[in-house]
Amino acid sequence: MSLVFYAWWSVAYLLVLLCAVVANFYAAQLISMQPRGRSRTLITTAAICGNLALLGYFKYTNFFLGIVDSTFGFSLTVPGLILPLGISFFTFQKIAYLADVHQGLPAEKNWNNFLLFVAFFPQLIAGPIVHSQEVLPQFARTQRGCLQWSDIAVGLALFGIGLCKKTMLADPIGTYANLVFETAAKGVPLTQSEAWLGSLAYAFQIYFDFSGYSDMAIGLARMFGIKLPLNFASPYQSTSIIDFWHRWHMTLSRFLRDYVYIPLGGNRRGPTRRYLNLMTVMLVGGLWHGAGWSFVVWGGLHGLYLLVNHAWRALGEHHAALRWPESVASQLLAWAADHIGFYVAQASASGAVHGLVDGFEGCPRRSRRPRCQ
Repeated sequence: MSLVFYAWWSVAYLLVLLCAVVANFYAAQLISMQPRGRSRTLITTAAICGNLALLGYFKYTNFFLGIVDSTFGFSLTVPGLILPLGISFFTFQKIAYLADVHQGLPAEKNWNNFLLFVAFFPQLIAGPIVHSQEVLPQFARTQRGCLQWSDIAVGLALFGIGLCKKTMLADPIGTYANLVFETAAKGVPLTQSEAWLGSLAYAFQIYFDFSGYSDMAIGLARMFGIKLPLNFASPYQSTSIIDFWHRWHMTLSRFLRDYVYIPLGGNRRGPTRRYLNLMTVMLVGGLWHGAGWSFVVWGGLHGLYLLVNHAWRALGEHHAALRWPESVASQLLAWAADHIGFYVAQASASGAVHGLVDGFEGCPRRSRRPRCQ
């Protein structure tokens, strides 16, 4: 039924998904049969590169061709290239699985379980990004039992909360945000207050939209007895950008930490290398969200915020006068500073970063929100 769910959008792209699943299933078997060493690493690298090539073709081909066009004056595009639904999510999920098998995790032998791991309909389209060891054992358990009324009750409650976030908060708030950005796109100048209210509305729209979907996905899975990881933990209550990224799209943050930041060396090679790794991770995260320069700017801004936050913390460890006080007023100030930076970054991803300074005058909004895949 998960495959039927995906095929309802496009049977042709269901074939793309199935081919990717088959290739990754047998690649993992081959990796697990190799002794630790060069051959195991080469096979893993080739399999991961194959996944990235598939994602890159569909998601970034026209973006990079556009760069070539603007640089050399060519006119190169791939007409009719449509991004398969959820390809960013299930590609990262398969990459994590291959990396875990390379590190010693047993490869899944049951084809049905692996197919369900990739295609499980609640989180197939927009996450959360799950690890195989989180759900494959649960699939085995649910096959031996029946549905539990307690799971159905909890799942319905979570689904209802997510549906309310989407329909009662995200959509109405989005109506105002759309009006502001559409007005600016027509060249109508906006006041500073209108521009900022539009940006704030946009920030809340994407939060309630994405966290609402995550709640619905977690609730749907729970109805079948499957527990998916939490994806949001009140991120707008954070008082630093470091804390924010511990709360926002947590499964993506976990993936970037475990499979990009740590393999690059993490914080083990000195502060300069650590800051370079952080910036690299955030640029990758920005490009993952969408193929466009606005998403690169979005990732770069968040990377810059993280560098400043970590540098300030490091200074505070050596200079007591620079340590941030624990008073209520200081925490409110930290919260305000954190979220003003976040709203600026979100506005940049919508193509309106200059509008925050100039009243959004003549700045078109991108048609896709940062979380869209």
